[in-house]
Amino acid sequence: MSPEAGESERFIVDAQLPRSLAVRLTEFGYDAIHVKELPAGGDTSDSEITRVADLERRIVVTKDADFRHTHETGGHPHKLLLVTVGNIKNRDLLALVSAHHVTISAAFAHADFVELGSSALTLHPRREYS
Repeated sequence: MSPEAGESERFIVDAQLPRSLAVRLTEFGYDAIHVKELPAGGDTSDSEITRVADLERRIVVTKDADFRHTHETGGHPHKLLLVTVGNIKNRDLLALVSAHHVTISAAFAHADFVELGSSALTLHPRREYS
């Protein structure tokens, strides 16, 4: 099941996750890019990833807990998908996302921060930031 036209989530996949994840999300109809597509490529700083994500209304997909801290303390990036599966083969990560992409997308209707674990999807309530 693919997202409906015009209702698709937009993603930016961080450098420590494979490009194939951005490709897979695109195959499912989402607008997804990998940070290696940005001008600085894999050397793009977390602050630049956050800036691009917020400007383009993209969900940051990462394993980097630093994004959790900046999201929880200041609301940036505006939406975050934190992958908390530990070390996992790329094919297993792609299978996990493939199995749950619709649920992941739907979760962002209710939360700005979602964690994808190997056996659970955790939604964190929206917070107000000053």
